[in-house]
Amino acid sequence: MPHFFMRAMLAGLALTIGNLASAHSADTMPAMHHHDASPAAQCASLALDCATVATPFLDAHGRLWVVWSADGAVSVSASNDAGKHFDAPVVIGRYGARLDTGAESHPQIAVDGKGRIVVAYSVFKDDNWNAEVLVSRSGDGKTFSPPHAISSDAASQRFPVIAFGAHDTLFAAWLDKRTVAAAHEHGMQQAGAALAYAWSDDAGATFKGEAIAEDHTCECCRVDLALDGKQNPAVLFRKIYGTNERDHAVLAFNDQHVPTSSHRVAIDHWAIDGCPHHGPALAVSSDGTWHAAWFTAGEAREGLYYARSTDQGQSFSVPQSVGEAAYQPGRPSLLAREKSVWLAWKEFDGEHILARVRHSSDGGLTWSADRTIGTAEGQTDRPMLVADSQHVYLSWLSQEHGYQLIVLDAS
Repeated sequence: MPHFFMRAMLAGLALTIGNLASAHSADTMPAMHHHDASPAAQCASLALDCATVATPFLDAHGRLWVVWSADGAVSVSASNDAGKHFDAPVVIGRYGARLDTGAESHPQIAVDGKGRIVVAYSVFKDDNWNAEVLVSRSGDGKTFSPPHAISSDAASQRFPVIAFGAHDTLFAAWLDKRTVAAAHEHGMQQAGAALAYAWSDDAGATFKGEAIAEDHTCECCRVDLALDGKQNPAVLFRKIYGTNERDHAVLAFNDQHVPTSSHRVAIDHWAIDGCPHHGPALAVSSDGTWHAAWFTAGEAREGLYYARSTDQGQSFSVPQSVGEAAYQPGRPSLLAREKSVWLAWKEFDGEHILARVRHSSDGGLTWSADRTIGTAEGQTDRPMLVADSQHVYLSWLSQEHGYQLIVLDAS
């Protein structure tokens, strides 16, 4: 195992030992963790401040929506003043220990131009870490439909991502084990999972076109989703190359809702017989530039990296190292608005977890100096970038400070 990754794993282990059970993959491969502390035992509440993970969304009117996991339940609430005050939360579902609550397992939320809200998340359905993706929807944010499975397939589904694209069509993708199950039925062993997808014309009430976009993906690393200039989805995921090299790849969907061929982002040569539990970040600028960030511990490079593509993901620039290597940078988030690109991530200085950001004003060609936006002890979620028509924000949840929505400037 590379020396950098060994240091990161050992440092993270002391902080994550209480969260191991919820982070296992469906085939129980060993988990690798990165400075993500378990919540304090006394914080047993459905409230946002007791959440382990939270996902923000800013709708067309600048209203902040947050969906979170806390004490075995999925809840959602909205704020009209950038997170200073929230409406009474709505509990979408209570699942106890069955809720998928690992550091990679965020509930997802999307709001379309008509104000329709869709929430997606995964719940374990047995003791072997097989899960199903559930979807709930609302027209007003006050009442939500009973959650229903996104797929009727009996195999495991986890790590959903959702977004409303052109004509308010909802796109959903997730990691799916049906090809692995099929191989097992024929007496064959197949590592990993597959990237599945489906579409909805009625804001998540029903889905159609369910299919596998790419087979042989890592089964335990969340995927990331971005929309291009035509509002077609592009997906970044960790693919298995050869026997067990787990490097990242991208694929796009065309105007006919068909996935194109995938392309490798970087040849990191991370050969690992285990679960990294570490997903990437993807953003697409209005000029068509793709931006990717990911963690690796491969033979070619170790740490957090960024690269850009000007040919719709067919090729990427030479990866640039991100953050302070000694502080184990990871858990990236990206946001792109024209030539302005923001990159956020976590670091651990040995005592505190840091929320760090850098900014580019020329489409990712050059970057500002790295800045620490927040520090915390104990449980912290990964920092996430969101924006409305006026500002870019860093969304960060920590046990010490609760939920924060921090305005960023380009200095």
